[in-house]
Amino acid sequence: MEIIHLIILGAVYLGLIGLVFLIWAIKTGQFEDMEGPKYRILFDEESPRPQGEGKG
Repeated sequence: MEIIHLIILGAVYLGLIGLVFLIWAIKTGQFEDMEGPKYRILFDEESPRPQGEGKG
C-alpha cells in the first residue's frame, strides 16, 4: 500500500513541475506566434554575399 502512495506522490510532483514549466512558457511568450515559423523558412532574410567576401 505504501508504494501506491509513493506513485501518487510522484505523479503529483511531476504534474506540478509540468504546470510550472507551462506557466513559465506562457509568460515568456513561447506560444505567441504559432504560424510564423513555418512560413519564415520560405523567405530569405539575408542577401547573398558576392564571392570572395567573408573569407579570412
